[in-house]
Amino acid sequence: MSWQVYLLRCNDGTYYCGITTDISRRLLEHNGKLGRGARYTAARRPVELLAVCSRDSRSAALKLEALVKKAPKNRKMEILASHALP
Repeated sequence: MSWQVYLLRCNDGTYYCGITTDISRRLLEHNGKLGRGARYTAARRPVELLAVCSRDSRSAALKLEALVKKAPKNRKMEILASHALP
């Protein structure tokens, strides 16, 4: 099973980073079209998918997510791009 680390831009300009095994389902959830999504994005809809980076394990995805979340806003996209698998 492949895990994806994703970065969203919310309607208010903030970023949201998360992990999932089904990016299209998760994007629908965040936009309120399928379930509730995250509390953070529910108040900041619509959201736009900016970047996705695949990982082989949940553990690896969680580590990359933590790295992105700790980074300043202007580096988040750069970090995901630099960790993209060929």
